Amino acid sequence: MSIEVKIVNKSTHALPAYATLGASGMDLRANLENTLPLQPMERCLIPTGLFISIPENYEAQIRPRSGLAIKQGITCLNTPGTIDADYRGEIKVILINLSTQVQIIENGDRIAQMVFCEVAKARLVQINELEITARGEGGFGHTGKQ
Repeated sequence: MSIEVKIVNKSTHALPAYATLGASGMDLRANLENTLPLQPMERCLIPTGLFISIPENYEAQIRPRSGLAIKQGITCLNTPGTIDADYRGEIKVILINLSTQVQIIENGDRIAQMVFCEVAKARLVQINELEITARGEGGFGHTGKQ
C-alpha cells in the first residue's frame, strides 16, 4: 500500500527515500548552514528544509535512527514525534546527545526517519466503570522480571 504525500523541498538535499525495498522509514537529513556541535546531554531542534501535506487520516512519525543511537549516542526526543495531517510548517527534529562526548551534526547528515501511518479517530463514550479483566490495574512491570 502506498499513499501520495505532497512535499516542498527547500533543502539542498534530495527528497527522502526508502533505503531498501523493505524499509519502513525514509531518512531525514539535517539542513544546516554550519556544522553544529552537540554537547553531552544537550538537545537541539534540527531543520530539514522539508514541508509536507499528509492525507487526512494519516500522520508522519519521526523516529530515531538506530545506527546514530548506538554509534554516537544521539537520539530523538518526543519519540515518536507526530506530524499531523493539517500541519504545514517545516519538519524539524529534536535531537539529544546522550553520549559523554561532543557530537558534530553536519549538513546532510541522516538524523531521523519518517514513517507514515494510518490514524483511527476515537469516539469517546463516558461511562461510570470499566469492565474487569484478568490484568486489572497491573502495569509498569507488574509481571516481574523473566
